[in-house]
Amino acid sequence: MESMQNKPKDGTDSDLSEQIKAATKDSHIRAENTQLMLNYQKGQITQTQYKLLLCSLYEIYQALEEELDRNCDHPAVQPIYFPQELARLESLEQDLEHFFGSHWRKRVTVPAATHRYTQRLREIGKNSPNLLVAHAYTRYLGDLSGGQVLGKITQKSLGLSGSKGTAFFLFPGVTSPNRFKQLYRSRMNSIELIEKDRQDVLKEATKAFEFNIEVFDDLQKMLSITEEAFSEKGNDVASSTQSTNFSSSPVLQFALGVGIALATVGMGVYAF
Repeated sequence: MESMQNKPKDGTDSDLSEQIKAATKDSHIRAENTQLMLNYQKGQITQTQYKLLLCSLYEIYQALEEELDRNCDHPAVQPIYFPQELARLESLEQDLEHFFGSHWRKRVTVPAATHRYTQRLREIGKNSPNLLVAHAYTRYLGDLSGGQVLGKITQKSLGLSGSKGTAFFLFPGVTSPNRFKQLYRSRMNSIELIEKDRQDVLKEATKAFEFNIEVFDDLQKMLSITEEAFSEKGNDVASSTQSTNFSSSPVLQFALGVGIALATVGMGVYAF
């Protein structure tokens, strides 16, 4: 291909995985210090929040995996195409059915930010498949790393037994996450890109992270507005009633779903 050539072999500084890690370092630091992510690590998660997270992840992975499948023979995608080991869509469907029942597809609700992200995945899948590498690396290796911690936190916080409701965090096709991540990085580093295409992948990785941070900023604003609204109602409202209003607010549900999705990315990306 005209757009491909051998990448330099002058050490780890030239490895695409290391370059992505370095390029997104600042964004990661900002993301991991958000209040919502800190709360999640403390086990402060509700079933409503988790269900909304699953809805957003389903939409994102549906777009990502359909584009990876469609471009599986592309020179930049083929080396990191591991559907048997990594595909999350079936697991997410199991989790959604557990919480919503057999008609879960009619109950999937996601915020506008999720739609914007899936639109981006569709766009690059159609026009620039090499950029899918940045999204696949960030999501899948994040799930294999920080996602494992989040799975245990979620299971304990929500009182879930076995894998019911947390299949998303399980990778039955990966016997050793650490060894598999080494293999994945090696395969990704073998992708041959000219310098311009390499820089585009790095920019796409940063763009994905920055996009999530922007969504989180919007979430914080929504939470502030909601808290102010509750405050204006006064203390005469029973706590149980507040809890019902809190969980039934569509805007707040959207915000919480996005925010916890950010925590998944934030926790995983630097455990690579």
